[in-house]
Amino acid sequence: MRIGILTSGGDCPGINATIRGVCKTAINYYGMEVYGIHSGFQGLIDNDMEPLTEKSMSGLLNLGGTILGTSREKPFKKRPASSTSEDKPALIAQNIRRMQLDCVVCIGGNGTQKSAAKMAAMGINVVSVPKTIDNDVWGTDLSFGFDTAVSIATDAIDRLHSTASAHKRVMVIEVMGHKAGWIALYSGMAGGGDVILLPELPYNIHNIGNTIINRLKKGKPYSIVVVGEGIATDPERKKRAGEYIAQEIEYETGFETRETVLGYIQRGGTPTSFDRNLATRMGGHATELVATGQFGRMVSLQGDTIASVPLEEVGGKLKLVPENHDLIVEGRKMGICFG
Repeated sequence: MRIGILTSGGDCPGINATIRGVCKTAINYYGMEVYGIHSGFQGLIDNDMEPLTEKSMSGLLNLGGTILGTSREKPFKKRPASSTSEDKPALIAQNIRRMQLDCVVCIGGNGTQKSAAKMAAMGINVVSVPKTIDNDVWGTDLSFGFDTAVSIATDAIDRLHSTASAHKRVMVIEVMGHKAGWIALYSGMAGGGDVILLPELPYNIHNIGNTIINRLKKGKPYSIVVVGEGIATDPERKKRAGEYIAQEIEYETGFETRETVLGYIQRGGTPTSFDRNLATRMGGHATELVATGQFGRMVSLQGDTIASVPLEEVGGKLKLVPENHDLIVEGRKMGICFG
């Protein structure tokens, strides 16, 4: 068999480990040919591919980013009726036939899964692997990259404790998560956050202010507030979530408040050992799906087992933090404010 592999969407720790898992399993165990597709779906449109060998996989396990490059290209995005641009899905199908690819392995987040599902609906053989630090891809308990992002955010929160304590300040730290608050929840709990705000949960700024004031009354002169970037803010003020919450807290309490935005630091660099192993397992399973002809499926972690789900069930769905998540329930019992 001859397969293609691409990475699409934002970069994420563990992509290269996944590429390695797919390719080494394909080449060494199944005797397949593998072609790397550059710049995500744009590479399929432009027919920008190159053969990958076992030698190409050297040094990938702990390497951040993606050796194939990535893009935000959405080939199935609806174009205006007046548009004269090329038929991208037709070009993709044409180039897959030209390169005689038996299957395309797509590594990416929600947008990638949606595009992969549409490719499968066209009759193209596709297998996908979920990739996102946000952990919001439906159908898998975890996606690689999440553990690394949480570890980076937790380390940052740990470091802010000493600064907040020294200056007796409120420290607000904004972490990634446009619609899903998984990073905020897991890093906030692991880092000892006093207030944790998630996009999924409503909040009351007066309640947050009272929580911080009550901490001072109990002899706790500083507070750590962890904020998911996608929480609701005043749309007219057009400020980042962390900046908005910091200003509101200072107004409510009169306490000196500072904000820190982690940003892309959470997405870069070396993956944790957990993510390396998860990426390796998922990559290997993707190749097994290809070898056994189980196309139109996304690899998933279900409990401790690597399995797969139909792509048609994944596209367009988000996995959000439920209000009754055990970390939220336990956090509230411990006196942590969730808004």
